[in-house]
Amino acid sequence: MMKKSLFLAASFLLILSGTAGAQDRYQNRPPVIVSPDLTAPWVMQLTGERVRPAVYRQQVPAATRKQIARQAKRQPRPAVVQPASIARRQKLVKSQFDPQFLPQMVAYETKEKPGTIVIDTNNRFLYLVTGNGEARRYGVGVGKPGFEWAGEHRITRKAEWPDWTPPQEMVAREAAKGHYLPARMDGGPANPLGARAMYLGSTLYRIHGTNAPWTIGYGVSSGCIRMRNEDVVDLYERVKVGTKVIVI
Repeated sequence: MMKKSLFLAASFLLILSGTAGAQDRYQNRPPVIVSPDLTAPWVMQLTGERVRPAVYRQQVPAATRKQIARQAKRQPRPAVVQPASIARRQKLVKSQFDPQFLPQMVAYETKEKPGTIVIDTNNRFLYLVTGNGEARRYGVGVGKPGFEWAGEHRITRKAEWPDWTPPQEMVAREAAKGHYLPARMDGGPANPLGARAMYLGSTLYRIHGTNAPWTIGYGVSSGCIRMRNEDVVDLYERVKVGTKVIVI
């Protein structure tokens, strides 16, 4: 009986020591390391949330980064080359409108009668003679090099928001440059003749508005005299068919 009691006591102590050992064994559990490639699927299963995959960047020493930066600064940057026509157009678009080309009354001595139009192509001004040594002056765009002209005509027709039929010579000339003009364009804000047109004699030349107001003050046309739309409307109301026009 005594031996049996001692055996039971020893067995009980052994079980207690085993349980304590097991508890000690898992008291400080080692961390569980999960591969980054497996993290996202498991978290999605547990929480339903998406996890962005980890991105690992190679560490570059500071000295190496500085050397790379110095080499990049020494490398010449490639030049951006633009066609001359685009560069010229951008220059005109960005330039501010010169106030001298706004309509204004100026001193103007001439022998021409009041109501006569005198166009100074060199200085890009159109004068409407008012008499008493004065004239109403407007800024204009004129013919580009090779398209300048001078002479005397009269206004033979007036039109509001005129349509535009490019001359065959212009169509062929622009086609050779790769620009294809329409056979005809209805009047409107996009039309190159603008809001008004005054036709000169039996020629193809006109005093007209423009859809490119930044070209006023420049030699850019094929011979026509162009004005800002608001200015050509003002002139249109002040003159009539038969008005004398002198281009110098």
